[in-house]
Amino acid sequence: MRKTSRFSTIQPHERLPDWLRRPLGEASAIERVQGLVKSNALHTICEEGRCPNRGECYAAGTATFLLGGSICTRSCAFCQVEKGRAQAVNPMESEKVADAVAAMGLRYVVLTAVARDDLADHGACLFTSAMDAIRARNPLIAIEVLTPDFWGGHADSRKAVAAQRQRLATVLNAAPVCFNHNLETVQRLQREVRRGATYERSLGLLAAARTLAPDIPTKSGLMLGLGESREEVIETMRDLRAVDCQRITIGQYLRPSLAHIPVARYWHPDEFDELGSIARDLGFAVVRSGPLVRSSYHAAD
Repeated sequence: MRKTSRFSTIQPHERLPDWLRRPLGEASAIERVQGLVKSNALHTICEEGRCPNRGECYAAGTATFLLGGSICTRSCAFCQVEKGRAQAVNPMESEKVADAVAAMGLRYVVLTAVARDDLADHGACLFTSAMDAIRARNPLIAIEVLTPDFWGGHADSRKAVAAQRQRLATVLNAAPVCFNHNLETVQRLQREVRRGATYERSLGLLAAARTLAPDIPTKSGLMLGLGESREEVIETMRDLRAVDCQRITIGQYLRPSLAHIPVARYWHPDEFDELGSIARDLGFAVVRSGPLVRSSYHAAD
């Protein structure tokens, strides 16, 4: 059954530009990874999110594994991942992820997860367990994490912040090579786009990561095309630099289905180039800005 939402009656008003049309890449690499993922009952955000770069990444020896199952406890308006009641955690997930990493011969792995607001630690242990299992097979594999905001479980704001920091510390103590948490969009559009998350909490998480683990670089991603202005994007980049976020990805939002929030406009590649230059001028050490850029695009570079 096709899913519907309040956005379902809003038809696309603009055709997909030529610069967003690209081949999937090396078919053999995609088929091989899809086979491994399916046979191990795993999930990758590459497949769940139908990333346009997945063939290129697989061929380059990188992939992003989705931990905690394929059902997210939050309902963000942009995301392709299924929403609903959380699945039971697979106790063998970390071992199966590690087996797949070894079988694929990956050199750089990104671990992300659905939001697991139902778990006491909000899924922090999902990251550390997978990292331990991967390193037990090959300690030289570089592991980046892309986490939810780890927020919730306490009505008292001070207790909520303390719990978030504790969950964050659990992940950082496992020493990933990079800590990534996506702000996704500008402050004005947060409530519409990121249900259950806030601009301030996400910035606070990134700031805390720098305090808790100053040797681990932080990273965040923005989607364009949701109705934001150029000035708002630049202001958001300034806010990220204010919490010492060192890496940024900027890409075009692509509507997964009619049930998702519509695209307001397609930003031109030249505009992405300009924003990339501004990001570098603001002090970001690593910048990836382009229509097809995603959070883990060229993460190993």
